[in-house]
Amino acid sequence: MSSENSKIQEKSPSESHAEVIVRMFPSDANPAGNVFGGEILKHIDMVAGIVAQRHSQSNAVTVSMDSVNFLKPVFVGNVLTLNARINYVHNSSMEIEVKAEAEDIVTGIRTVTGTAFVTFVALNKNGKPMTVPKLALKTDDDRLKFEEAKIRMDIRLKNRQK
Repeated sequence: MSSENSKIQEKSPSESHAEVIVRMFPSDANPAGNVFGGEILKHIDMVAGIVAQRHSQSNAVTVSMDSVNFLKPVFVGNVLTLNARINYVHNSSMEIEVKAEAEDIVTGIRTVTGTAFVTFVALNKNGKPMTVPKLALKTDDDRLKFEEAKIRMDIRLKNRQK
C-alpha cells in the first residue's frame, strides 16, 4: 500500500466536511411527486465522495453504503441539503456519514429525511489503495463518532471475509 500522502499526518473531520444543496425537480421523482430513493442515493454518494477526496487528497471510490435510512419523503420542489463528515479512517478506507434534510421553501420547514454511512477507499495514481491521513480527533463528538465508526468498520471487514 502506497503512502503518497505521508507528509500529511492528521486532519480533523471539520477540514474535509462538505455540504451540497440540490433542488428537486419532476425528473427526479415518480408521478406522485416523491423523489426517487436512487436519486437521493446519487447525491449521498457524491457528497460523501467530496469528503473522502478532501481528506485523502486523492481519487477515492465507493466501497459500500450501509445503514441507509429513508426517514421521510422528499418531494418535487424541495431543496435537499446533504451534510457529510468523515468519522473514521483505517489505512486506505474512510467512513463518511451523510445526513439528508429536505426544506419546503414556501414554509421554511426543514425535515431530516435520511442518513447513510458510505465507505470509500483512497487510490493512488496507479489505482492501488493508498494510506490516508489519520483523523485528528479534536472534540468529544469527533471521538464518539470515531469509536462508533470503528465498530461498524470491524463488522464490515468481518462480513467481507465471509
